[in-house]
Amino acid sequence: MKEWVVIGLGVAAISWFFTDNRNPSSYVTIFLAGGVYVVFGAILAKFGYVRKTLKELRAEAAAAAPRTVGASAGSTRAKPAPTKRTSGGQSNRPNKKKR
Repeated sequence: MKEWVVIGLGVAAISWFFTDNRNPSSYVTIFLAGGVYVVFGAILAKFGYVRKTLKELRAEAAAAAPRTVGASAGSTRAKPAPTKRTSGGQSNRPNKKKR
């Protein structure tokens, strides 16, 4: 419910101050859309959906192992064998003719 109030007031304020829209039906529509949002959330809650709070998300991120980017220092992966494209082997381009 709090989210809907914040979002609804934000949308109404943007509509009021940054557009020429002074039609009351637009603001009633924002109110009705909030009702749909709350009913949809209630249906999800009835089926057991519970969103994680920011505190829970931060705790999970802190508990997770830090990700390494690129090759790590203790990598045991062997270097791949050279190929025509990666080695100094013959190129697909024909040699230039000398004049």
